[in-house]
Amino acid sequence: MALYEHIFLARQDVSAQQVDQMIEDFSGLITEKGGSITKTENWGLKSLSYRINKNRKAHYALLNIDAPSDAVQEMERQMRINEDVLRFQTVRVEELEEGPSVMLQKRDRDDKPGRGPRGDR
Repeated sequence: MALYEHIFLARQDVSAQQVDQMIEDFSGLITEKGGSITKTENWGLKSLSYRINKNRKAHYALLNIDAPSDAVQEMERQMRINEDVLRFQTVRVEELEEGPSVMLQKRDRDDKPGRGPRGDR
């Protein structure tokens, strides 16, 4: 089976619980077709660089997938039908990243107390 990194963007007016439910639904579809989801990350609501279907923000989510290609194609087909999904991208990779992604590492760095925009002085 092949390894994939899949990112999708959900509309801004969808709640975080609905995004988690979408992740579970797409994960169930992959496991039903004989694949597995090794990691899921919900990156939260972030601003977009440009408007997509009148949305200025979107919920970002990452899925690391180990599945046959027909399972990924079926998931992408379901995403095209779903009105809450604005965009998605699937990339085939040689190996999946271990630990938190770069986006979550950035969030952890930004949350450290005592650090302003110019650092400690």
